[in-house]
Amino acid sequence: MKKRTLLFALLSAIYAPCALAQANNKPVRIIVAFAPGGPVDAMARTIAEPLGKSLGRTVIVENKPGASGAIGAGEVLKSEADGSVIWLTSVGAAAINPALFPKLTYNMQKDFTPISLVANNVEVFVAHEKNPAKDAKEFIANAKAKKEPTPIGSSGKGSIPHLALVQLEQSTGADLLHVPFNGMAPALNNLLGGQVDGFFADVPAVMAQIKGGRVKALGMASKTRHPLLPDVKTFEEQGFTSVDTNNWYGMFASAKTSPEVIKQLNRAVQQAVADPAAHAKMTQSGAEPKSSSPEEMGAMLKADTEKWAQVIKARNITGDE
Repeated sequence: MKKRTLLFALLSAIYAPCALAQANNKPVRIIVAFAPGGPVDAMARTIAEPLGKSLGRTVIVENKPGASGAIGAGEVLKSEADGSVIWLTSVGAAAINPALFPKLTYNMQKDFTPISLVANNVEVFVAHEKNPAKDAKEFIANAKAKKEPTPIGSSGKGSIPHLALVQLEQSTGADLLHVPFNGMAPALNNLLGGQVDGFFADVPAVMAQIKGGRVKALGMASKTRHPLLPDVKTFEEQGFTSVDTNNWYGMFASAKTSPEVIKQLNRAVQQAVADPAAHAKMTQSGAEPKSSSPEEMGAMLKADTEKWAQVIKARNITGDE
C-alpha cells in the first residue's frame, strides 16, 4: 500500500510540471467582462505585463462585455481549464449578480475557483463643486430639509454605487431618489450637468475630477480614510454607520483547473501586484493594491455574496434583464 502511495505521489509530481509546460506554450488571456477604457480594463492592463514576467509567458487582455458579466464568465468556462484563460472581475459580477439575477448562467461557487485578490476599491460620495454641503453630514441634512426626494445617480441598477446608496438611505433615513445610468461616465456627466445631486464612485473613477475641482468629495464608504483623500471623513466619522463598501477586483479560473496550476497562478499574481511600477500605478489611481491566497479570496467572495444578497432582497432589487 505504501509503495502504491509513493508511486502515485511520484507520478503526480511528474505530471503537474508536464501539464504546466504544455500550458506554457499558450499565451495567458485575461478576460475582462467590461468594455475597454473602464477601471477593470485599466487594472487588467496594469497587471498584464508584470504577470507575464512572473509566468514567463505572454499575457494579453481580452474584453468580453455584456450580460452584466455573464459573457466574460462564459468565455472562461468554455476555454480549456489549464490556466491559460483567467477572469479578472470586480465584486459585481462575482458577488452581487447571484442575488440580482435568479437565472444567472454561471455559479461562482461551483464553476470558478479563486486565484487571488488584486485590489481593493472603496467608494467615495461626491457632489457638484457648487453644492453648498461641506461634507456628507451636511448633504444629508440639506436633503432632509427638502420636500422632494434628492436625486442620486449610480452606474447602474444593482451596482456597488447603487447598493452604497441603499446603505446610506438605511443609515440616515433620508429620502433619496435613485437615478441609474449605463456606466460611471454618464452618471458623472449628469452630475456635472445638474441632473443629479451626487453619486458614489470608485475612487479611481473620479480622482481626476476631485483633484481638478469639478466635484467635491463628501464622504468615504469605508472603515478608514483614503490615503489620497486624507481630509475626507468616513461616513462613520460623520455619524452614519453601515455605509461600508469594497468594490474589490479579483482573479478567478475555471473550477476544473488543477490545484497545482492555481498555486502557480497565485504566486505569479502576488508577484505582479507587488511589482513596483504596477503597485505605484494602482496606488496613484486611488486603488489599494492587494493580493491574497486563494482561500482568502474565496472567504471574501462568500462573505460579500451573503452581505449584498441581504441588501438586494431587503429592497427587492432585480436586474434589468
